[in-house]
Amino acid sequence: MKKLLFLLLSTTFAFAQIDRVEPPFWYAGMNLSEVQIMFYGKKIAQNDVSVSNGVIIKTIQKTENPNYLFVTIDTKNIAAQELLFSFSKNKKVAFTYQYSLKSRRENSRFRKGFDSSDMIYLLMPDRFANGNPNNDSTKETIEKANRANKDGRHGGDIEGIIKNLDYIKSLGATALWPTPLCEDNDERGSYHTYGQSDVYKIDSRYGTNEDYVRLSAELHQRGMKNIMDYVTNHWGYQHWMMNDLPTYDWIHQFPGFKQTNYRMTSQFDPNASKTDATMCMDGWFVKSMPDLNQSNPLVLNYLIQNAIWWIEYADLDGFRVDTYSYCDKKGIATWTKAITDEYPHFNIVGEVWMHDQAQMAYWQKDSKIGAIQSYNSNLPSVMDFTLHDAIGGGVFNESKANWDKGIIKVYENFTNDFLYPNTNNMLVFAENHDTNRFNQIYQSDFKKYQMAMSLVATVRGIPQLYYGSEIGMKGDKNVGDGDIRHDFPGGWKGDTNNAFSAEGRTKEQQQFFDFTAKLFNWRKGKSVIHTGKTTHYIPENNVYTYFRYNDSESVMVIINNSDEKQGVAVARFQENTQHYSTGKDVISGQTINIKNNITIEAKSALILELQH
Repeated sequence: MKKLLFLLLSTTFAFAQIDRVEPPFWYAGMNLSEVQIMFYGKKIAQNDVSVSNGVIIKTIQKTENPNYLFVTIDTKNIAAQELLFSFSKNKKVAFTYQYSLKSRRENSRFRKGFDSSDMIYLLMPDRFANGNPNNDSTKETIEKANRANKDGRHGGDIEGIIKNLDYIKSLGATALWPTPLCEDNDERGSYHTYGQSDVYKIDSRYGTNEDYVRLSAELHQRGMKNIMDYVTNHWGYQHWMMNDLPTYDWIHQFPGFKQTNYRMTSQFDPNASKTDATMCMDGWFVKSMPDLNQSNPLVLNYLIQNAIWWIEYADLDGFRVDTYSYCDKKGIATWTKAITDEYPHFNIVGEVWMHDQAQMAYWQKDSKIGAIQSYNSNLPSVMDFTLHDAIGGGVFNESKANWDKGIIKVYENFTNDFLYPNTNNMLVFAENHDTNRFNQIYQSDFKKYQMAMSLVATVRGIPQLYYGSEIGMKGDKNVGDGDIRHDFPGGWKGDTNNAFSAEGRTKEQQQFFDFTAKLFNWRKGKSVIHTGKTTHYIPENNVYTYFRYNDSESVMVIINNSDEKQGVAVARFQENTQHYSTGKDVISGQTINIKNNITIEAKSALILELQH
């Protein structure tokens, strides 16, 4: 009885002494066998620490804040088991903590990330579908649901995503990228979840950690992949550490807030002043997002372990990294390499929002441009923002071509492909959650949508579709971010328009949907598009023609951006067409004789599978 009472008291005492442990558990058999466990509790650093089962403590690191202890253990050759940490004072055990080493999934290390065979569907969880109205507002989070507020919480959640995975798959999507799902406890605007307050916890208004694991499982059952939107650059000002930082320099302080200059070119500009380069990296993205100091080894290790923990725990297939090029250059390269060392086939795409191909190429892994400055980001994939600049800049409204207007802008984008180490591993897109809506720019012109999607689906790289694009959704960024992040119609009980079902779609929505689904489902099985070579021809009369080909297949794409029907002289393309006589149009199924000139309607695209 005395022994039982002692155990009960020591357990209670343990909870009183330890408020948080991160990572909350770890995995046996990791390549990264040393794990640095952060113990947080009032004056916890006053204690000595030991651990059971013969596990070696490599280091115990204290900081100027006595409420933190960073304990590094070596799990090499240690089987999955329960470990007991003992915290002693004056050689007497004051309290203990049980810590789990869990078993990894089979073949976890060699999981295959997303690649050019995939089509990624990007959605904002709060704005997609409300599968569980009971978690629209939760007691532990500040901002409550208010669907009438375009910048407020609307109630979309993980359950809503799971219930509509078959819809997403029907579009030809093979991977899902939801914007961040970890807790964002800001008082307002928390729906985008980029100002995270707990990076080990799914926001309760989206569901639970277990719900997120279930989302991965449901995706994998459908042969689809789960991409986490990860934020390395900053947290939210409501992050629990902000009230009691482990070290003063855990975040960049001046002291306190100073905003970034957003001039990412200062990261590699040989003429940049040190103060400008520093303010790009160290300045806060906005006042509510404290900038993390990746040059602090404790911070960097925390972020590495958090990322790896989520991959193992939620069985992830990739990361999209927000504001990648705002981070400390050396730190983010180390973070990226640590993840890809642990998972050699895992893919990571970084948001490098720049407007010059050489500057974007600098950030891709093994870049020869980065090598000029002896820099390697280790980042496998970058987003093709210069292609987006052409599409989002109104190229399909430029019906009359001249030297630098019209479809030549798209052609010129690809002339710079020699700069990139791996063009197949670039994300290509017409819009995303931070840009003007495509159908706003082009006023839901279905023909222009066809041209843009035909382009995105057939050029090198990994296509990404933004939710609602496939039903013609519009939104004006000039009005505010809330306008480009409307609720998906049918995602809420009582919605009069349910675009998740054929019966509920309008005629216009169905037209957009049918084309999108046919195009991307065709792309699924086309290795010639996924990894084939490209030959393109200088546009004539605002008509752009290019070929994707390998040893066994060839696809001819013709985009007529003029407002007139055009005749395309096939003789010009002999080096790509000489072994073929016909082409089957992917969308209409019509067979076209390519030995003669090809007629193409104004503002339209042809995707032809060439046949002998």
